[in-house]
Amino acid sequence: MDTRFSSAIHMLILISEAETPMTSEEIAASVGTNASYIRKVTGLLKRNGIIESKRGVSGFQLAVNKKELLLYDVYLAVSETDQVHVFDLHQNPNDQCIVGKHIKPVLSDIFRNVEEKAEQELRETTLADCIDRMRKQIEGSSNQ
Repeated sequence: MDTRFSSAIHMLILISEAETPMTSEEIAASVGTNASYIRKVTGLLKRNGIIESKRGVSGFQLAVNKKELLLYDVYLAVSETDQVHVFDLHQNPNDQCIVGKHIKPVLSDIFRNVEEKAEQELRETTLADCIDRMRKQIEGSSNQ
């Protein structure tokens, strides 16, 4: 996966905390990318019912409650997969080599275990949790 997931969380925090709907250009300025990339990600979020836009109103707004929006659902929306996937295995290990012959099952078990733990964390964390952590980060940095 590329940076869509972290960009999506960034975007969703902006959108959920904004007083008015945010445009692709406004979001892109904060995320540090271009508006066309933002439109690609917002398209995925919109298709999955996470954000919405209204006719006659420029910009996006949250379509779900931030206290109920799980990061897992955001991940699935922008990764276009049905499970958390963190690591890839190299495709052509040499079966004539003792390590090459056995590396896939060894790493597959380890990687799946890590992915299950990551999935559990994403299922337990909401957008509101991210916003709370951000507020604490802001408070901590302003006290220094």
